[in-house]
Amino acid sequence: MERYIGMDVHAGSCTLAVISEKGRKLKDFPVETNGQALVEAIRMIPGHKHLVMEEGLQSAWLYETLNPHVDELVVAGITTSRGPKSDKRDAYGLAEKLRVGNLDKHVFKAPRQFTRLRELSRAHMTLVGDVVRAQARIKSIYRSRGVLVTGVDVYSSRRRNEWLKQLPSTSQLRATRLYDHLDFLLEQKKRAEADLLREGKKHPIVKILESAPGFGPIRAARLVPIVITPHRFRTKRQFWSYCGLGIVTRSSSDWVQTAEGAWIKSRVPQTRGLSRQHNHFLKSIFKGAATTVVTQRNKDPIHARYERILDGGTKPSLAKLSLARMIAATVLRMWKNEEEYDPGRAGLLANTRKG
Repeated sequence: MERYIGMDVHAGSCTLAVISEKGRKLKDFPVETNGQALVEAIRMIPGHKHLVMEEGLQSAWLYETLNPHVDELVVAGITTSRGPKSDKRDAYGLAEKLRVGNLDKHVFKAPRQFTRLRELSRAHMTLVGDVVRAQARIKSIYRSRGVLVTGVDVYSSRRRNEWLKQLPSTSQLRATRLYDHLDFLLEQKKRAEADLLREGKKHPIVKILESAPGFGPIRAARLVPIVITPHRFRTKRQFWSYCGLGIVTRSSSDWVQTAEGAWIKSRVPQTRGLSRQHNHFLKSIFKGAATTVVTQRNKDPIHARYERILDGGTKPSLAKLSLARMIAATVLRMWKNEEEYDPGRAGLLANTRKG
């Protein structure tokens, strides 16, 4: 006896809807968003239980809490809904999609793996973003008063008084408070980075991946808790799509009929772009690694491949994208084989492609 359960999750309550294997609606009821209450509600449902919920802020906690009590638990990607909407309708809709296998996107969850490293990585990324925002606010004060500001010298504590003197007295107090806020954030970021590096050293795979082109201990420590395991991806193209580096081609009105009545593919303009459903943090990591290779790793064989792409007439932005894809493929292979980066192997591949 199979039971498909859709759960619409909110901060205060969850709505559960149960349907049979033939699609008949059996019951629906609200439950407090509380671990013990949800477990008891799930246990009261007889048969083999298949539970589905949408990805959200609480999905990792709910997955960890409810997974031992069901036969299958699926976290679905959020999709836009049109027409009438309610918690009950959404829950039944999720259950029906799970029953017929019509869920658009499954979200991978492994909350018990790399837990501490994941939390420290999130803290570090949050503080990095806060520092950038604080710096932007400081620059905006100077620009609003017609003071030309470039580079990072304006944030330095040594020349801070010289910069403040260029502002009217009415703006100096505000700028001083923002400088104090920036100093606090920089200290917190420094501590978060130390915590992240300390935790990263406890995982051998982080040590391996930091040898990848354009990588280091910070990027490796941020990558691992996001991907969890490389075996989620059978090919590098699947990994590229997940990282936002997969190329998507779009076309329409592809077929035309000849005078003889046969159908042939027409030469229609094709729009090319990158996959939009992706992990934005991973895309940032690999594009940052590509920037590092371009600006700092001139002796790396993978940089020579980048130079050849440029020499072939490719735009620098597209060449950089190709470089990011190379690095992502290299990291995936290193992780699967648990081997450090071998520049000689990269050079061999480059010479093979050149020939």
